[in-house]
Amino acid sequence: MTELELKYGCNPNQKPARIFMESGDLPLQVLNGKPGYINFMDALNSWQLVRELKAATGLPAAASFKHVSPAGAAVGTELTDVERKIYFAEGMELSPIASAYVKARGADRLCSYGDWAALSDVCDEQTARYLALEVSDGVIAPGYTDKALEILRTKRKGGYNVVQIDPAYVPKAIEHKDVFGITFEQGRNNFEISSALLENIVTENKTLPEAAKRDLVLSLITLKYTQSNSVCYVKDGQAIGVGAGQQSRIHCTRLAGGKADNWLLRQHPKVLALPFLPGIRRPDRDNAIDVYISDEYEDVLAEGVWQNTFTERPQVLTVEEKKAWIARQTGVSVGSDAFFPFGDNVERARRSGVSYIAQPGGSIRDDHVINTCNKYGIVMAFTGMRLFHH
Repeated sequence: MTELELKYGCNPNQKPARIFMESGDLPLQVLNGKPGYINFMDALNSWQLVRELKAATGLPAAASFKHVSPAGAAVGTELTDVERKIYFAEGMELSPIASAYVKARGADRLCSYGDWAALSDVCDEQTARYLALEVSDGVIAPGYTDKALEILRTKRKGGYNVVQIDPAYVPKAIEHKDVFGITFEQGRNNFEISSALLENIVTENKTLPEAAKRDLVLSLITLKYTQSNSVCYVKDGQAIGVGAGQQSRIHCTRLAGGKADNWLLRQHPKVLALPFLPGIRRPDRDNAIDVYISDEYEDVLAEGVWQNTFTERPQVLTVEEKKAWIARQTGVSVGSDAFFPFGDNVERARRSGVSYIAQPGGSIRDDHVINTCNKYGIVMAFTGMRLFHH
């Protein structure tokens, strides 16, 4: 098959629409559903991310994409009991690839609502069973077990999008894109991201543990497929905050840091103990938790409102309690797709527990940024490589 007709393009008025190959067959098959234009944009970008992440770490990898940027990405390390609880995976049998997706989706469950899932490995029954419980538009993987495909074909009244990609496919070295009738041409970004990028440590503290190297590599590969400007926070093999598409670097850092803080606050004892009504749907729980830990908590705790979600009115999670809980966070890694122009990015990042930073370097204020890291004992590596994605 050299082409696949789509219902419409990015928006319903954009017709006709298709994906096609100038020569040869498409390196993918639609096993179920009818993916659209944005679905395929998410599928093909997310597949590249997880493929590169597995190659760099040797671990199964997964991503959760929305609007051509990752809401989360992770490798298949074992989940803690607390992570199982906050990701709604208690009592479930999880293979390494299932664990990777559970963690990828758990980075920002609110933004992952209606996501596109990407898996570096064959989708097995455990992964399919978890996907079946979540609101998701589709999945791309190099293969599916018979049982996994059987489960996924029952999702969304039989219309769930399932795409199989040829893992051996290698795209052309030159890529093209049309904008306003004008064709742009450039070489594909084939730059390989590995721990070798982290050897130029420019701070006084030069102690970079292996786990931090893995997390920084995860961050940088995630950024390679995130709409720029972008910053990514990572902890224990999973993204915990992605700030995408901001015009200002500090806004990226604040956005991603705020998401990382929310990820941590979901683990606060008061949040873990929220007395939800029986039968509350996962998306409704996620929304309630997000509002509860925000400054707009009265939207779910007001009299006459909390009764719709909880069996009893929860106590407020105070500003002081939130600050104290976030202050406990340490060992977070952060990557940036371009240089930090000011030390304010470091100041904001360290308030979310950042201990390790990877960024290209090259700002006229590099000395100030390095000195800010030294003030807090943060390890920073200059990669020398920008990772813009548009």
